Amino acid sequence: MGNPHCVLFVDDVAHFPLEEIGPKIETHPLFPEKTNVEFVETVSDTHVKMRVWERGSGETQACGTGACATVVAGIMNGKMKSKVTVSLLGGDLEIEWNPTDKHVYMTGEAVTVFEGKLKLPAI
Repeated sequence: MGNPHCVLFVDDVAHFPLEEIGPKIETHPLFPEKTNVEFVETVSDTHVKMRVWERGSGETQACGTGACATVVAGIMNGKMKSKVTVSLLGGDLEIEWNPTDKHVYMTGEAVTVFEGKLKLPAI
């Protein structure tokens, strides 16, 4: 995916202690540059629920590369088919992995979640 991910399959993602476990995995010595951590509940072989602890940010509403990593890990572990709906706090993503050419395709809604202005000092 271009950035590090640790995907963990759990029984109940809504009640998993993400705030406690996420930072411990993010900063574990196994990951010297830290890692994103995906907590995933398998609903079916074509649908999962996911929460994500992003390195340096904490829990976020969505993570596209995390959803992609989740589906690839799920397929490689025999838990998912090649096209999966990933439900995140911020909405659903459709992820498809082609194991032959190793391409991952992500489809989902893009929405603005923040707007702001930054005043920079003159140089």
